[in-house]
Amino acid sequence: MKKKMLLLNTTVLLGLGGVLSTPAYASTIQDMESQKSQIQNQRQDVQSNIKAASDELTRLQAEQDQMKAQLERLTLAEEENNKKAQKTEADIKETSKQVDQLEKEIKLLQEKLEKRNDILKDRARSMQESGGNVEYLQVLLGSSSFGDFVDRALAVSTIVDADRGILKETKNMQDELKTKQADVKSKLASLEDMKAELDEMTVQLAAQKKQKDALAKELKDKEAKNEELKASLQSKDSSLANEQSTLEQNIKDQKAAEEAARKAAEQAAKEAAKKAAEQAQKAAAAPVEKADSPSPKAAPKASSNDVAPTSAPAPKASNVVTVGNRWIGNSAYVFGGGRSQSDINHGLFDCSSFVHWAYSQVGVNLGPLGSVSTETLKHAGTQVSSSQMQPGDLVFFDTYKKDGHVGIYVGGGKFIGAQSSTGVAIANMSSGYWKQKFNGRVVRI
Repeated sequence: MKKKMLLLNTTVLLGLGGVLSTPAYASTIQDMESQKSQIQNQRQDVQSNIKAASDELTRLQAEQDQMKAQLERLTLAEEENNKKAQKTEADIKETSKQVDQLEKEIKLLQEKLEKRNDILKDRARSMQESGGNVEYLQVLLGSSSFGDFVDRALAVSTIVDADRGILKETKNMQDELKTKQADVKSKLASLEDMKAELDEMTVQLAAQKKQKDALAKELKDKEAKNEELKASLQSKDSSLANEQSTLEQNIKDQKAAEEAARKAAEQAAKEAAKKAAEQAQKAAAAPVEKADSPSPKAAPKASSNDVAPTSAPAPKASNVVTVGNRWIGNSAYVFGGGRSQSDINHGLFDCSSFVHWAYSQVGVNLGPLGSVSTETLKHAGTQVSSSQMQPGDLVFFDTYKKDGHVGIYVGGGKFIGAQSSTGVAIANMSSGYWKQKFNGRVVRI
């Protein structure tokens, strides 16, 4: 009987062990966990790409903002230069009128003086005929020109005081008109020079603005493509998140079903064992041994990530050669600009005002800001040979006129200055355009 009872207990325990093991459930959950891990890895890659796309969008946006600011600055510079060009043209017309008027006045005066010359000669002849001084007539009639005649007439003491006053007044008027004519013509020449530079600058600014517009469009296109990529990645990430969520729910449901099945199996095993025990008690009074098999769970391990501190960028050195670098890409050329704090704040310079500003930043005063020009700067220091040129020296170029442009030599055959086509920039003076325009003048401050 005991042998028979032992066989029954063994059968019950084997049946219980078969119910509790559930190998099919474990395999399914393991597969889903593995699939979940793969999806999580894919999501990490996608999210990393999304972050990279976001960072690129941020960079492009900053670059685009900077470009927009430069375009606005160039537009302002172009408006100012156009105003100056229009004013210069108006000044040229007005000065031309003044020159024409003066030439008419001079012509009338010359006609009057010629008539007066004839009268004076007639008076001289009358004096001779009436017994006047022969030397007086020879002096006057021997003049080589009308101007010489006036000078001689003023020098002859026999001319009456009234004639002397008339001659002197006439000569003063003639000298004054000639002086005015010379001044007006000089001013006209200067205005023509400015007009030539402004015309050249307007063409260059238009070309630069066209280039900047093209670059801004390129940046905008890149931004649109990046936005599209980011949206695509976010869509993929959302899809993977849904898959992950579905898997997690399936795993949860599967584990719940497995737990319910395990509990049901345990309950069935207990009932079967109880029933077997009752039957065994009826067959024999021997106790039935039970075995418990607890399944310990492993505790998850915690992990931590340290964030490395960022270090602040090292400060930049500042001297007359590099102090102007802050304006590269953030400035525009304005003829006559840079002579007010507002212009300086907006990065609006011409070549001479930029040089004045740069030296002022290192404590060197190059004279009154309002009157600085290439003419004043070329006399501001000591002229040295171009073969002895060193960083910080002023270099001059013949553009629209002699010494029409100035910059600061930075070494390596390059100089920094406010260029009409780019604003403040570093240019190569050892080849190309600036090599042709460099006139060899170097001034050391």
